[in-house]
Amino acid sequence: MSTTRKRVYGYLAEFKSASSLYKAAEKVRDAGFKKWDCYSPYPIHGLDGAMGMKRSILPWFVFFGGMTGTFTGFFLASATQTNVWSWVPGLAKAIETYPTIVQAKPTNIFTVPAFFPIMFELTILFSGFTVLFGLLALMKLPRLNHPLFASNQFHRATDDGFFIAVEARDAKFSPEATRSFLEGIGGTSIELVEEEDS
Repeated sequence: MSTTRKRVYGYLAEFKSASSLYKAAEKVRDAGFKKWDCYSPYPIHGLDGAMGMKRSILPWFVFFGGMTGTFTGFFLASATQTNVWSWVPGLAKAIETYPTIVQAKPTNIFTVPAFFPIMFELTILFSGFTVLFGLLALMKLPRLNHPLFASNQFHRATDDGFFIAVEARDAKFSPEATRSFLEGIGGTSIELVEEEDS
């Protein structure tokens, strides 16, 4: 016989409309909570500002990912253009004896414009991969299950429900005080959500 231990994930409170959710988010932010989130059936303009969310660092990841692609393209094009640089030991003599001349282009570093297509393509490719994997990492995905999925009312977040979930791992979380706070800012159907203790 196995017994599953559970621990408190936090409180889930419902709000009657998008505007009430927006105002409640401002109050939760001003109260100093850090580990909480809003859930609604559709995007609410300005909600991220009401929650006090900072600008994502993903654009910086994408910028450096793109630059990595640019330099990778330049490296590949120049390394395979053996007339520009000799990367293999002992190859210099063979290059001098049998130079590779393509369409009468000069055999030096000034042929960089010929490398632009591959540099551009690898910039786009590396940027795309950085967006995909960076976003998954920042959002901590994939996650096969979430404690809120066990809630009796959370399924309505994709239909007509507006919710705020305050996590128990927040430094300001208190079982009694947090519940009273959510009631005070207009939260209804407040539910204590539990998750399996790993």
